[in-house]
Amino acid sequence: MAETRTEAQHGNAEGLDIQAPEAILGSLADAQVEAAKAVRNAIPSIARAAEIIAGSLSGGGKLAYAAAGSSGLMALADALELPGTFGIQRDRIAILIAGGDEAFRTLAGGPEDDTEEASTAVANAGIGAGDCLIALSASGTTPYAVRAIEDARRRGAATIGIANNKDSALLKRADTAILLETPPEVIAGSTRMGAGTAQKIALNMLSTLTAVHLGHVHDGYMVNLMADNIKLRDRAARIVAAVSGRDRDEAVRLLDKSGGAVKTAILLAAGADSADAARQILERTGQKLRPALSALGHDPEKWKPLFGKDHARTKR
Repeated sequence: MAETRTEAQHGNAEGLDIQAPEAILGSLADAQVEAAKAVRNAIPSIARAAEIIAGSLSGGGKLAYAAAGSSGLMALADALELPGTFGIQRDRIAILIAGGDEAFRTLAGGPEDDTEEASTAVANAGIGAGDCLIALSASGTTPYAVRAIEDARRRGAATIGIANNKDSALLKRADTAILLETPPEVIAGSTRMGAGTAQKIALNMLSTLTAVHLGHVHDGYMVNLMADNIKLRDRAARIVAAVSGRDRDEAVRLLDKSGGAVKTAILLAAGADSADAARQILERTGQKLRPALSALGHDPEKWKPLFGKDHARTKR
């Protein structure tokens, strides 16, 4: 096999093991920064991918992640946070990790070569037309990830490949390819480092832009969060207060009336007759808060001063 970029030796790696600890850490930190910079070149493809994912989710489809090893952990972190952060239903997200549940205890290398397991996982998740599957692999050649993307595509799902080596099998087989061309690792082949960092950043960007398309972000606030603990209930109240101009006690009251739904509470503050009426407005406006506010007669760009003139803004 020809040496790939993710397996090559880093230019600063020679003599690494006899350097001072601070020098070693400096090299590691600098390599992480360089890896992060590689994501910028992938912005156009990440933007295309976010539109595809949003289309699948808004159309009632599922979003699946398929990966092995460190890439699987990056995928897992992104997937598990989508419901709490952006209110995406858990049953609309599938996580396919080589080795299954056992991977969370051992992260053994063998399962990443098991293409039959990948096929079974895609089938069991019911991935098909209207769904979208993201497959990740630093090398771009991991058999589990490649087979998952092949099967998902054959079943009619949209496919997105994320890899750190150009012209790799995973990127060639994906409908949308996201190349994160990170430098060689300071520890050659240890892609949990730079390559993993770049993958995590790209996934953060991808899922966040998807949430923006779905109407789950407004002025930088997560207005579709799932407030299932004390911290998030407090955050929900602060978001309603900040966006609507009501004080915190009123925001809490509106959240209670809305069943904890932030967007619904904001629309109640903006003049919706009831929680049901607010939900119907959101349905008509594609769950987007700005056009929903416009439907209630507020200027979509300047509604805050109009609405906030009778209510003191929350002090911060």
